[in-house]
Amino acid sequence: MKKSSTDFAGRTVHSQSQHWCTPPQYVDAVKHVFDGVIELDPCSNKDSIVYAKHEFLLPRIDGLTQEWNYKTIYINPPYGADRNRGTTIKDWLRKCAYSHKNYGAEIIALIPVAPNTTHWKSFVFGEAEAVCFLYDTRLKFLVNGTADNKGAPMACAMVYWGECYEKFYNIFREFGAVVSLAHLKSEKNINRDKQALLFVV
Repeated sequence: MKKSSTDFAGRTVHSQSQHWCTPPQYVDAVKHVFDGVIELDPCSNKDSIVYAKHEFLLPRIDGLTQEWNYKTIYINPPYGADRNRGTTIKDWLRKCAYSHKNYGAEIIALIPVAPNTTHWKSFVFGEAEAVCFLYDTRLKFLVNGTADNKGAPMACAMVYWGECYEKFYNIFREFGAVVSLAHLKSEKNINRDKQALLFVV
């Protein structure tokens, strides 16, 4: 993830100077869920240790403009607003939900816990299979390749779009509270069917 130049969680982040990369224990856990292979990292950077088979490196390649037709995807998206591209984290989560639904991709995203936001309500709840609320309250991203920093100022979560809840649960339960969201997906489908029926009638 390359954070954009904006105010987020009480601090100003400058995208031109800092890369915020996933700590190794979480990369290993994601690879475990994906049987050892991350096929795509859609917003990678030069300091990333994800080492996906395919990488879109910001800002040279904008992952939002590419197709994510891959089996396994891990994403640590920019958390703030990208003023140059006019995008926010909502656009990345929309792409996650879309790619799972249309390509059957298994996707795990490391994002801030913000269940009151539109992007959680639209693309996590009712779309994702599960979420792991990480116990690590001061998650230390690798900033420019080093863990020598104060840690994240916000709580973070791993969100999973896929069909293998048990595997995700068994691997991530040591890192946080894993919650199934399957019932929200079912309710969303039921409500969608009801609306379609009313429209036909």
